Amino acid sequence: MDRRGFLAATGASSALAIVGAFPAFAQDTESGGTEIIEMVLGNPEANVEVVEYASYTCPHCANFHASVYPVLKSDFIDTGKIKFVYREVYFDRFGLWASMVARCGGEQRFFGLTKMFYEKQREWTAGGDPVAIAENLRSYGKVAGLSDETLDACLTDAEKAQALVDWFQKNTEEDGINSTPSFVINGEKFEGSWDNDLIPAIEAALG
Repeated sequence: MDRRGFLAATGASSALAIVGAFPAFAQDTESGGTEIIEMVLGNPEANVEVVEYASYTCPHCANFHASVYPVLKSDFIDTGKIKFVYREVYFDRFGLWASMVARCGGEQRFFGLTKMFYEKQREWTAGGDPVAIAENLRSYGKVAGLSDETLDACLTDAEKAQALVDWFQKNTEEDGINSTPSFVINGEKFEGSWDNDLIPAIEAALG
């Protein structure tokens, strides 16, 4: 599928439109063997691992990244106290497209683009028009230094889109994730309030 086809086929059966129809979590499907890289910050050898499950189109996730995440990063990730893993959740096709753009720049650009997507969430999702949203995401990718050719290749990679959906389904089913943002601390799902209880829970895990 070329760029024109991608922008036009928002309701078609392309893998890029997979999440346009399912309400939350669809059945597991084969990913075709495409490897999905875990996006990790902090100390990979830390005794405490915190996994965040979030959707780029989730307003609560944007609020978390504006309020609590800066403290999490400065006090726990940057200091090497924890291993932090970010996993995308796809409630809609736009979240999938954002993920494909964020991953397009590799691990070096992923978290910078993630920060931008949350800070600008209201802008790039405004109106709900698929063509406009796709172009907005492309514009952020270009700000991050990605070329049109690179973005075209990433956004029209149907096999990668399918693999990401499979990966999301597998992870969320294993960890019992049904809302965002959600967190898993050392393999245990965090059940408290992320705005008040997450940091104390991490501190408790650190001992």
